[in-house]
Amino acid sequence: MRKLDTFFMRTYGCQMNELDSEIMVGQLEKRGMRRIQEETDADLLIFNTCSIRDLSERKVMGKLGQLGRTKTKRSLIGVTGCMAMAKKDSLFRKLPHVDFVLGTNNISDLNQVLDEVLDSGKQSFRTDSQFEENLDYLAAKRDDKVKAYVSIIRGCDKFCTYCVVPYTRGQEVSRDPDSIIEECKQLAAQGYKEITLLGQNVNSYGKDKPEWKCLFHDLLYRIDKIEGIERVRFMTSHPTDITLDLMHAVRDLPSVCEFVHFPVQAGSSRILKKMHRIYTKEQYLEKVHMLREIVPNVSLGTDIIVGFSTETEEDFQETYDIFKQIAYSVAFIFAYSPRKGTPAFRWSDDIPEEVKQERLQRLLSLHTEICAEERQLMLGTEVEVLVEKSNPEEGQVKGRTRCWKNVAFSGDPSLVGTLQKVKVHSFSNQTLIGERSSPSKLILN
Repeated sequence: MRKLDTFFMRTYGCQMNELDSEIMVGQLEKRGMRRIQEETDADLLIFNTCSIRDLSERKVMGKLGQLGRTKTKRSLIGVTGCMAMAKKDSLFRKLPHVDFVLGTNNISDLNQVLDEVLDSGKQSFRTDSQFEENLDYLAAKRDDKVKAYVSIIRGCDKFCTYCVVPYTRGQEVSRDPDSIIEECKQLAAQGYKEITLLGQNVNSYGKDKPEWKCLFHDLLYRIDKIEGIERVRFMTSHPTDITLDLMHAVRDLPSVCEFVHFPVQAGSSRILKKMHRIYTKEQYLEKVHMLREIVPNVSLGTDIIVGFSTETEEDFQETYDIFKQIAYSVAFIFAYSPRKGTPAFRWSDDIPEEVKQERLQRLLSLHTEICAEERQLMLGTEVEVLVEKSNPEEGQVKGRTRCWKNVAFSGDPSLVGTLQKVKVHSFSNQTLIGERSSPSKLILN
């Protein structure tokens, strides 16, 4: 059997894809392979893909097509991730030089598939529709030594009409809480200070396993007790499933950051219904009001799609108004692109591209204004910063506040991984600039 010594991994898409890549890297290193950064020198090339948006998919297809024109015989090529699930073995017809396709629910089969391809010399694909919780998360090879992603639930049961995730990730499957706690304890023992709990809808955690008697807020209370974990983040939260118990956990647990990614997607109830988001604009605003009443210093993030099928200027204006009213600190804003296999794909994509782009730019400009106002208000205040990296050449270190603000200040590499109080005196672009300070008034933004 041919021996594989080196591999190259490229990741597209979300944090869940990044974690899946870390798990696959760990599997390959346990196999005895070595990761390298030059794809032209690797025995194995793996592209862990995203299929959420048309642009992501086109980037991957373009890259794979280029490899087909330049590929040498010594490299195996594998496609994993959401695009693998969406296209399955049809990828072989479009890209006959691809050696294997591995779906999001099959990454534990990576070494077995590699052996199969090497032994038979034939293409292989595995794209199971249902995820079985059998991954060795502890084998994940993490590049970051301060922050780590921890998967708590995979899949989604919401079936928004524009979204491929229920088809590429399958139904919701919660991970055993004891396994999550054990991983978090090991991360703490290794010196990790911050964890981000991942799921397509973390708020649904435990609902598929009532016998565990452990819902998402219960899990947060258990993780908060782990010594060494200074910060806990989570994403993504579906507005329908956020509960008062979860809001109280954000308020009461010292480790849980006062930041909630709370995607609205659109400000028009008509469009929300067409998207099958299961809430109205009024219900969403009510949840925001409750959250801010309970956690007054909370910062909110969102995802928004502009130019969805039949969106009128009046619909978009409602989205613009809700964005301005809530003043999101973090926003991921996209122009709608139809995804094959979703209900919305059958509908007319009737908003001209130039209209989509114009609406996109208006929201981006509004977000820029809101963030600029936030930074201005933070001048002269003190913030808690988890130092994530250093730049010795500039004599600076950089990190984030509890609510996702970038901060830079003078310091040496020994500060990486520590929490520091920093007084903000200026900003450059989107980064706050400050200096270490003595204990004083501390805000959590």
